[in-house]
Amino acid sequence: MAEVNYVMEALKFMVLGMGVVFLFLLILVIVVELQAKLIAKYFPENTPKAPATPAVDAEDENRRVAAIIAAVTEFRNKKS
Repeated sequence: MAEVNYVMEALKFMVLGMGVVFLFLLILVIVVELQAKLIAKYFPENTPKAPATPAVDAEDENRRVAAIIAAVTEFRNKKS
């Protein structure tokens, strides 16, 4: 009966299995990238223009800061 080195056989199977998985993932990445390029080429994405943000005047900003200060002050007064 021939001697079988089980450790070497296990290492061979491990390398074979990991190699198959690596190749599968590599092929998967390539296919997905190719698919993304094809979709972008034939179905371009229509990006809507962003609406212009309204200008904030200084008076509105001052009111907002005053409201925040009043809310924090009220919270601290009720807390203590």
